[in-house]
Amino acid sequence: MNRIALMLVTGALVVSVACGKSDAEKQAEEAAANLEKASEALSKAAEGKGSAEDLAEGMKALTDAMNGDGKTVDPVSFQSLEALLPSLSGWERDTPRSERMTSPVAYAQTEAHYSRGDASLDITITDSGFAQAVLAPFSMMAMMGMNRESREGYEKGVTLKGQPGFEEWRNENRDGELTLLVGKRFLVAVKGSQLPGAGTLQDAARAIDFGKLAALQ
Repeated sequence: MNRIALMLVTGALVVSVACGKSDAEKQAEEAAANLEKASEALSKAAEGKGSAEDLAEGMKALTDAMNGDGKTVDPVSFQSLEALLPSLSGWERDTPRSERMTSPVAYAQTEAHYSRGDASLDITITDSGFAQAVLAPFSMMAMMGMNRESREGYEKGVTLKGQPGFEEWRNENRDGELTLLVGKRFLVAVKGSQLPGAGTLQDAARAIDFGKLAALQ
């Protein structure tokens, strides 16, 4: 696995080394260690340098990272997330669609659709409550370590306003998706089609107050 994958994993999940780590922070730290272990083992297997035992070890580490140790926190209200949906100049926003679930997986989420002529954007903000089942898709993208560019578009790891993420763009239909992990807990996803350019995705994400999002309890 290349450097970009490891940077995304550690940047997204490894917590501060300061004293007094919370249970959720310890869980994230353990998940990061398991993801790095899985990255190394699966990389060996993919390159033909590892054995069947390496592959089995990598899959076990990946499973452990996704499952975590069950220590989570209650998600915030969906109204708190709705309040952080941005108003984008020149774009019309529909009524947000939101929900909060406590079982079997606890999470809260809000999503809003924006339109401007033929162009459209969908912004989703999710509180994972540190549940690895919710964070797993982001972790999987990070582990893939995709950093590819062609005439068709690109897929790459990014950092926006200090938060790690993954961005995809396709030139033909001028559509793409940007996913960010904010405060090691909140997922922000921006999807768009028929956009003026790839920069529209990041501009929309920048309109969200990440500081207020990360501070939600």
